[in-house]
Amino acid sequence: MKAIVYQEYGSPDVVRHADVDRPVPAAGEVLVRVRAAALNHADLLTMRGTPRLLRLAFGMRRPKIPVLGRDIAGTVTELGPDVKDLQIGDDVFGETAQRGFAEYVAISVKRLARKPEQVTFEQAATLPVAGSTALQGLRLGAVGPGTSVLVNGASGGVGTFTVQLAKALGAEVTGVCSSRNVELVRSLGADHVIDYTREDFTRGTRRFDVLIDMVGNHPISALRRVLTPRGIFIASSSAGGPVLGPIPRLLATVGLTPFVRQRLRVLTTRSTSEDLRTLAEFVAEGKLTPTIERTYPLSETVDALRLMEREHARGKIVLRP
Repeated sequence: MKAIVYQEYGSPDVVRHADVDRPVPAAGEVLVRVRAAALNHADLLTMRGTPRLLRLAFGMRRPKIPVLGRDIAGTVTELGPDVKDLQIGDDVFGETAQRGFAEYVAISVKRLARKPEQVTFEQAATLPVAGSTALQGLRLGAVGPGTSVLVNGASGGVGTFTVQLAKALGAEVTGVCSSRNVELVRSLGADHVIDYTREDFTRGTRRFDVLIDMVGNHPISALRRVLTPRGIFIASSSAGGPVLGPIPRLLATVGLTPFVRQRLRVLTTRSTSEDLRTLAEFVAEGKLTPTIERTYPLSETVDALRLMEREHARGKIVLRP
């Protein structure tokens, strides 16, 4: 079968579209024929082996798992031992620990959910990582009717989901993005949009009950200034340094918490079958529409990775084996 492989860390130039052995599902796993796979920022980090701390898990000198990819949607073609909840022919989607950018992937049934008929494979593939992060971040912020929410990084994969889900929960949403994405964020339902190239929201007069930060481009002290006295700051991932990445910033967030009235939280997410079903139902009911900037054939994954690095995707980029 064809897959997207890399044998060393580096730029998209290290990635190849190559032949590999088709996996065999182990106990509790199924073999899925991949119909669509979505890129995530984590795929770029894994490809480059940055921050270097990640290499403790992924391989110090070269990647332990040579196939990239986490978000997939497809059709079950083979059952491993002890699988009872799924059948051959079921359409499913979920998150795999690498190996997703391929024609087939073996994946635990615990990481999957059935795809509703009203949801396309491309839409379903965008949900596991970014959709789950958005949903769990809003839960962490106890977002509900009347909550004022600011989303820093509103046009990215997680941000586009966060804006829509926050509106579905009844919140008043302000999105922060670049000039080229203002209309996109507004179309997602944001009540207010701030163009960061023209305005620094940390110097404004508005205050928010919840601030969800996907970018990490402002000091925590500046972000706290735009929160209400009992507001909640939620730190998701950010670039950080080449060795430790966002770890120092996240540790600083945790360390500051006991000394301030505001609640400072670090968002750690894990997609679950229950959350995947919730997200898929939102899409099927028309309450959530994945933003897909572009779809590439699997053979052009290098171009997709370059686009994601160069321009920061508007929503998600999807691959089709």
